[in-house]
Amino acid sequence: MKRLFGLAVLATAALGYSFTAQAAGIEFAVGHTSQSSMTYRLGLKSDWDKSWMQSSVGRLTGYWDGAYTFWDAQDSSSVSSVSFSPVFVYEFAGETVNPYIEAGIGVSLFSKTQVDDNKLGSAFQFEDRLGFGLRFAGGHEVGIRATHYSNAGIASHNDGVESYALHYTMPL
Repeated sequence: MKRLFGLAVLATAALGYSFTAQAAGIEFAVGHTSQSSMTYRLGLKSDWDKSWMQSSVGRLTGYWDGAYTFWDAQDSSSVSSVSFSPVFVYEFAGETVNPYIEAGIGVSLFSKTQVDDNKLGSAFQFEDRLGFGLRFAGGHEVGIRATHYSNAGIASHNDGVESYALHYTMPL
């Protein structure tokens, strides 16, 4: 399991390196689980070079997100995870500040199959997210996000776990 997790971390880092070819950012997030354990996330994102449904109201776009999350469990059995997600973003028009909403479904690999009292059933999980925030001129962002992890029934246990976080993205 440790070898597989190490390979996933290396793959995420390699993906992050390739992100710098496009508009990219580094994300810092802090949050908590549904059982109040803390989460700390470090991610890399790469904006898609595409826009759809562009109008005076806003536009639909998106980004690729690769991240490492540390789950600081209350019972001192901490967990780590790496994830990769495509994320759709509807960005509202603005001159210096653009509000946005985002949604995405990706995949994640956990170092353990239990977070707090939640039995995940497998190290492989799907990552569903919903959030909103503000994008400032120059590419800085702040926002909040709810993320749910579940194996979608592919393993016998499927308690899942949620994380609610504040995030800040700095352009690279």
